[in-house]
Amino acid sequence: MKTIFKVLIAEEEKEFVSSDANIFEEHGFIHEFCEMNGRKVLEEIGLFEPDIVLMDTFLSGIDGIGVIKKAKTLYQDKAPLFVLISHFTSPIIEREAIEAGAACYIIKPFAAEDILDRAADLIRFCKRQSTPAAPAQSDNRLECTVTEMLHQIGVPAHIKGYHYIRDSIIMCVRRPQMINAVTKELYPAVAERYETTPSRVERAIRHAIEVAWDRGDIDILNSYFGYTIHNGRGKPTNSEFVAMLSDRIRLGEDRFTVVPA
Repeated sequence: MKTIFKVLIAEEEKEFVSSDANIFEEHGFIHEFCEMNGRKVLEEIGLFEPDIVLMDTFLSGIDGIGVIKKAKTLYQDKAPLFVLISHFTSPIIEREAIEAGAACYIIKPFAAEDILDRAADLIRFCKRQSTPAAPAQSDNRLECTVTEMLHQIGVPAHIKGYHYIRDSIIMCVRRPQMINAVTKELYPAVAERYETTPSRVERAIRHAIEVAWDRGDIDILNSYFGYTIHNGRGKPTNSEFVAMLSDRIRLGEDRFTVVPA
């Protein structure tokens, strides 16, 4: 029997109702729409008790980041996961969202199926974890650094490969030897977190890199990957992509202390 999750949506309904009417059921969700007002969202969280909230960053009353902070104070361990949605890219707002506790920051346009698929993955991943202590500040900084890199490179947050890449980079920062065992260690470790298979992790990461190369800024890509984006060389392989970014972070370790996994 498919697990049923509850999703609260404070976003324009047309973004979802234009899709297949059974899209929520197909992804295992019971859903409620809420007025795009931060205070109403906080009230509805208490009444509906959702597993995850999809909401616009710029709500009236209290903005999305303010809602996350207040919800974590009001509901503490019972606070849902949050996905913030924005009409434009902003590294500053994205950093604030992640530091406030957002699980994901997504830029429009998006496909409803993709965002619900991502939401289900996030819930399953979090439910697999034992009750965790609050993450160390250095963990937050590391995650923000990786998130900013992927944002600049052009990897969209709503595709599966985004989170697989982010976790792969963080793992390789903490355990550099994993980059030498991508197939035997890295992919299986990421797959276990998201209840999927190593081959699907590999394909999703490859797809995410292809998307970044199609839509990314060539100057930014060149600043990160240099020779790998020349016409004769093509885009980097999965392992090259992860290795280059994890090495770049480790070489700047004076910015934060890496906490072993």
